[in-house]
Amino acid sequence: MQQIELMAPAGNFESLQAALDNGADSVYFGVEQLNMRARASINFTLDDLEEISQRCKAKNVRTYLTLNTIIYDHDLSIVKTLIKKAKEADITAVIAMDQAVIGMAREQGMEVHISTQINITNIETVKFYAMFADTMVLSRELSLRQVKKITEQIEKEQIKGPSGRLVEIEIFGHGALCMAVSGKCYMSLHSYNSSANRGACKQNCRKKYTVIDQETGFEMELDNEYIMSPKDLCTIDFLDQVADAGIKVLKIEGRGRAPEYVAKVIKCYREAIDSIADGTYNKDEVISWMQTLETVYNRGFWSGYYLGQKLGEWSKGSGSHATQKKVYIGKGMHYFPKPEIGEFKIEAFDLSIGDTILITGPTTGVKELKVEDMLVNDEKLTSASKGDSVTIPLGFRIRPSDKLYKIVENKVEA
Repeated sequence: MQQIELMAPAGNFESLQAALDNGADSVYFGVEQLNMRARASINFTLDDLEEISQRCKAKNVRTYLTLNTIIYDHDLSIVKTLIKKAKEADITAVIAMDQAVIGMAREQGMEVHISTQINITNIETVKFYAMFADTMVLSRELSLRQVKKITEQIEKEQIKGPSGRLVEIEIFGHGALCMAVSGKCYMSLHSYNSSANRGACKQNCRKKYTVIDQETGFEMELDNEYIMSPKDLCTIDFLDQVADAGIKVLKIEGRGRAPEYVAKVIKCYREAIDSIADGTYNKDEVISWMQTLETVYNRGFWSGYYLGQKLGEWSKGSGSHATQKKVYIGKGMHYFPKPEIGEFKIEAFDLSIGDTILITGPTTGVKELKVEDMLVNDEKLTSASKGDSVTIPLGFRIRPSDKLYKIVENKVEA
């Protein structure tokens, strides 16, 4: 059984650093507007490509540029520029679904990965795209049995991509699922003239709905008003079966989510993948990982279509079911390297000894710790309030751009 590549989302530099610090093998990200999270995340610019590449190379992490939207004629020059800049920055590969993007990337000599939007569901389609791509994301609607059949056929028939290596199969492992087939949804376009397939989804499906018979006016009773909002996918409790299916890359969804989400989810899946490799994967560990995953943004969890269970488990609310939430309390001011102490300005709420804090920043990434000791306005006190200056012992450097949050329990409706 080969080791699975853990692929992390990066919507900004905070999330990128969180992915690198917590054991990602690869990261995927969008630049400018031509990606499926053009609206949901800040996205990087062309000028960021070099820094992304350098940070990832330092950790031996592969870099994947997402160019997986529908492309119109007026986009072609932008696409060409993006791919050219990505090649110059030594980005590893381009994730694509439009044939124009695939062709341009191949012309530039860049590795191509096929996006899930193409909906690969059988071995013959794999053979076709093997002429252009080395890695393919299978359709999200397949079962693990179907996935395994495809990976076995690739091995048996020695299906190779342009690199000369056997084609690698990637699947989604964790994060948001869409009600549409592999993300191909037109609700947002129909309602708001804002195309999900151009990265501008308005997420209509996450709202409450009622069903009314227009002839009689009869309103149907529904068990759940959120009838089009699926729970989040989670595979960590059957990751051994996922590994047995022969996949090479496990993709964590979440470019629009917070950096602490990236940090915790990647850390859990890193530990899980490593435990499968060394034979220590067990039920107790799974319970612990699940509890950690529940602390960050989620809509509840289900296993997707992988285990052949009933299709569709719907969220019971519009927002997160996370058991914890972060509350902004201040910003970084200064770092004293010799004593390893960080200074913060409290701008909202209070901070006390025993509180769990979260520090995030473009270079710092995501750091979480419990406050064991602090000085408030140079006095040894147990709590600080708005306007106070606090210094806290840290084992890492902070920067003036860093934000300070307090982690609190989040009451979740049953």
